[in-house]
Amino acid sequence: MASPSPSAGLDEAFRRRDRPRRQTVSRDRGCRLGYRLLVEIAGIDTIDAMERALHEAGYLPDRGLATALFLALKLEKPLLLEGEAGVGKTEAAKALARVLGARLIRLQCYEGLDVAHAVYEWNYSRQLLHIRAAQEGTVSEQELFGPEFLIRRPLLEAIESPDRVVLLIDEIDRADEEFEAFLLEVLSDFQITIPEIGTISAADHKPAVVLTSNRTRELHDALKRRCLYHWIGHPSLEREVEIVKLRVPGVPERLAAQTAAFVQRLRRLDLAKPPGVAETIDWTQALAALGRQELDAEIVEQTLGSVLKYHEDLLAVRDETLQELVEEARAAR
Repeated sequence: MASPSPSAGLDEAFRRRDRPRRQTVSRDRGCRLGYRLLVEIAGIDTIDAMERALHEAGYLPDRGLATALFLALKLEKPLLLEGEAGVGKTEAAKALARVLGARLIRLQCYEGLDVAHAVYEWNYSRQLLHIRAAQEGTVSEQELFGPEFLIRRPLLEAIESPDRVVLLIDEIDRADEEFEAFLLEVLSDFQITIPEIGTISAADHKPAVVLTSNRTRELHDALKRRCLYHWIGHPSLEREVEIVKLRVPGVPERLAAQTAAFVQRLRRLDLAKPPGVAETIDWTQALAALGRQELDAEIVEQTLGSVLKYHEDLLAVRDETLQELVEEARAAR
């Protein structure tokens, strides 16, 4: 009689999943510290301390954002940051990871994101090899759906991580509503249920979670209720100048002031995509690399693609409009 093929063995293994092992799986985290204790050890026991730590990490928050990050750590709750693209939402999570000395795990959301790419999937190639070995009598098929056959994606990796972790769920508004609903279990209980294994929970150690949204669609109220919330808007001119000077070391002060003033005035125009702080930083870096000390109409026209990323916007800022914006920016400081 011919032996069954590996694929037939895998089919049989999938049928056995009708009798999954139900259990709660928790890792030995006795030596790990909760984020509230980590905050105290890091000396971040006040909002002022959080502001200073973020500044030292290369990020300049306003008071509201520093408060939101501080409370998210103290209360061990996810933080949802909303705002226009380029205002510093993702950078806030990166800076928080640097402040805590934690590993940053990032899940970039997109339309069609599913559990296999966000949480886990089974290593089918390894399972087939295991079936072949089982047919030779060297191993058992009972472990075919054990933890060793899991390919861990960002969410499961963050839950199980033995290290300090900041989990960044970036641009959640790009994901489908079905995936948003799946997140409810993760954000409320910090646990993930795998039918074949059971419920894996973070036990004593929860990752610090930051979600970002560009608000291309409204998020469900159930998701928002599980998070602290903060809106990040475009900064004032003075703060944007300080951000540019912090992120572009050695930039001439006059150039930093003029680029920030120019971008602030661009945002008042009817543009398809108003530039964010990220574009101000990129543009200033480009101008500094060219050795510029201040703005003039010629160099602005040549480098405007660092700021505006839509052809229609580039056409709108030409000739008299561009010259007027440059003159206003040069007169700003």
